[in-house]
Amino acid sequence: MTAITFDTHQFIRTLEDSGIPNAHAEAISRAFKNAQHEAEVATKTDIERLHSEMREMELRLTLRIGAMMAAAIAVIAALDTFL
Repeated sequence: MTAITFDTHQFIRTLEDSGIPNAHAEAISRAFKNAQHEAEVATKTDIERLHSEMREMELRLTLRIGAMMAAAIAVIAALDTFL
């Protein structure tokens, strides 16, 4: 997955500007950053890549099923001529 940038300094300053003490702001920032690393969030690019891979897989499966159907028809036709 794609990494999301996070400005911890700006985050801490924003918390301090709202009246949160520096030690608490830094602890909140660390906790938020740790949680962010643990979360696996899909970006739009990730989803678009997944859709592209799914379309490719769908095409391969369609071609494979078509080939299997053609082979089955050929086997049936061959058996029909021998029987």
